[in-house]
Amino acid sequence: EEQKQLLRDQPDQPQNPKVLRIAIIGAPNAGKSTLSNQLLGRKVFPVSKKVHTTRCKARGIITYEDTQLIILDTPGLTSPFKAKRHKLDEAMLTDPWNSMKHADLVLVLVDVSDHWTRNSLSKEVLKCLSRFPQIPSVLVLNKVDRLKNKFILLELVMELTEGIVNGKKLEATSAFKRNSNSSAKSPLQITLASLPENRAPKSHCLQETGQAQEGPSLDNSSGMRASESSLVTEEAQGPKRYGPRDLKNMKGWPCFQEIFMLAALHGEEVDTLKRYLLMQAKPGPWEFHSRVLTSQSPQEICDNIIREKLLEYLPLEVPYGVVQVTEVWEEGPSGELLIAQNLLVPRKSHMMMLIGRGGTVISRIAQEAGQDLMNVFLCDVHLKLKVEMKS
Repeated sequence: EEQKQLLRDQPDQPQNPKVLRIAIIGAPNAGKSTLSNQLLGRKVFPVSKKVHTTRCKARGIITYEDTQLIILDTPGLTSPFKAKRHKLDEAMLTDPWNSMKHADLVLVLVDVSDHWTRNSLSKEVLKCLSRFPQIPSVLVLNKVDRLKNKFILLELVMELTEGIVNGKKLEATSAFKRNSNSSAKSPLQITLASLPENRAPKSHCLQETGQAQEGPSLDNSSGMRASESSLVTEEAQGPKRYGPRDLKNMKGWPCFQEIFMLAALHGEEVDTLKRYLLMQAKPGPWEFHSRVLTSQSPQEICDNIIREKLLEYLPLEVPYGVVQVTEVWEEGPSGELLIAQNLLVPRKSHMMMLIGRGGTVISRIAQEAGQDLMNVFLCDVHLKLKVEMKS
């Protein structure tokens, strides 16, 4: 009831409010929800190693002083064929596009630990960016902590940007000594030749300046001099529109304004990105009360967290066919939240997998989901799950 009231209430506007609507897009399982949770400071979006954990567009709200950031956490961009395979709603195909329509800025997330997909943006992502070229876009390289060889990041930057950032041409020059020990253990630190005064000097963000001086380069901690490896910028042609024929031959997007490198799971460099987003906010009225953290209802958060555990513990396509029905949602005598949910499955074999030998699987799911719900709602939660066959 409190959440409903807060969502109905008029926002408590400050004197000079600023706002920024951010769409986070990328391939399934790139870490969009993990990044959203880290930016929010609390887990409100489901996270799983399986693809398509996020099933619908959901908003997270960060309010800091006079600025409100509205994060549009969207399903991973996918094709109609894959949507049908995973029994996904049509909204899974349309929500990312709808989020783009309302965004002031788009973050494109790429999982650099996936060597099968990291060298190019998916066709769905490129189509999305080319349809909304007027919206500023930022490239975010995620899971950089999993790369043993940090020099790969320089190659990825060139490929994923088509060699152009913020309208300037990049030239990767490298004469560094490849010392596998130092590169594996030392983090890659990107620095800039000339930084704005309001930007933190040690940022994993590449911002190209008008001069073709010394570009972003590796930090000395990697056992190399900063001048030995760098990205140098030259003036490039102005932005142009890209049609379907152009996209066929493109691996990256040449219109990114910035590049960030981070590890969302551990929160590394997330604060740097957050500061940047706050700086990009423009004057405008808030959409939400300052106490609102997400546009989701408590029931939606509950369903999402339980589904997250189903995806985690059930094999292959099994969890995608489970239907969740909440039977009980009420406050107990001591203020605890009592939840009972039925999990409906289409086959007996699925039912046996979900229950597990001696009820071990369903018990673990209930225990872990209950703990997550306590962390979200900040109260005791008693969760009961029952498995039934679909009638």
